[in-house]
Amino acid sequence: MHLARFNPVRFAHLPTPLEPLPGLTEALTSESGGGPTLWVKRDDCTGLAGGGNKTRKLEYLLGDALANEANTLVTQGAVQSNHVRQTAAAAARFGMACEIILEERTGSHAVDYTMSGNVLLDELLGAKIRRVPGGTDMTQALAEVAAEVAARGGRPYVIPGGGSNIIGALGYAECALELVAQANEMGLEIDRIVTATGSAGTHAGLVAGLAVMGADIPVLGIGVRAPKETQESNVFRLAVETADLLGHRTRVTRDMVVADCDYVGAGYGLIDDEVIEALKLIARTDGLLLDPVYTGKAMKGLIALSRQGVFDGETVVFLHTGGAQGLFGYQGELQGKLG
Repeated sequence: MHLARFNPVRFAHLPTPLEPLPGLTEALTSESGGGPTLWVKRDDCTGLAGGGNKTRKLEYLLGDALANEANTLVTQGAVQSNHVRQTAAAAARFGMACEIILEERTGSHAVDYTMSGNVLLDELLGAKIRRVPGGTDMTQALAEVAAEVAARGGRPYVIPGGGSNIIGALGYAECALELVAQANEMGLEIDRIVTATGSAGTHAGLVAGLAVMGADIPVLGIGVRAPKETQESNVFRLAVETADLLGHRTRVTRDMVVADCDYVGAGYGLIDDEVIEALKLIARTDGLLLDPVYTGKAMKGLIALSRQGVFDGETVVFLHTGGAQGLFGYQGELQGKLG
């Protein structure tokens, strides 16, 4: 893959570490010796305002924005959006304005959720924040804000939620290349990659990148919001478009896109006891901090599937997409449950 032709700008701390998870591996080994050997790809360590997976996407999105002489980034997400935080940081780094729309998707009005965590960081980074009710047409909202920016003489660049379009997904096609190179250097044979799947860009980029390389490593996305059929359809569409941009559209086939959406719980951004137990287990076995919305639910799924024997004998890489900053937005829900 010749990715330099897409003119990304470089600010992420790459390559991110690929590390074993000995504590969690031991915790999930059954009495009969079954279970997976677990590794983690540390995309929480990408460096931009605390890091996270959106930083890889933003390298390509910022490259496109600067090529189009934009001076204002416009994006959206849920109130505790990790993507919004990283976009605000990228705007600050490149001397651009940033207009963000926060959707009250969970319905929570708790002060920690609405004012702490990522929201506090958005403000610190200088972004202009607008809040809209859950269920708002966010595509239309983005268009309206972009029009306002243009009307006052600005040059807006619209980034969809999660940075999940064909340009942003290139960041995870590159991650696939990076991961395979690291595994080859270590002599590590990867049987499966597990990651959270939401706005689709990370999942789709990985599938496209692996397919274009012919790496033959399956990716399992653990859903955090949409039903299985919807999620797989969104990921497949974007993966095909990304592979097409890379010149190999037909290498992505429908069977390469798999999402398990049985661990969403009550809904997006709503946590349950199993998520809290997943957060505690990985923190106390390997000192790894996850977030309640994405990686916490993905880990909830990985733990449950491991205990069901789904990954027995496999070497599984968990892609850590970051987001621990969001923990502070859930203090009220976590307090008293971490003992």
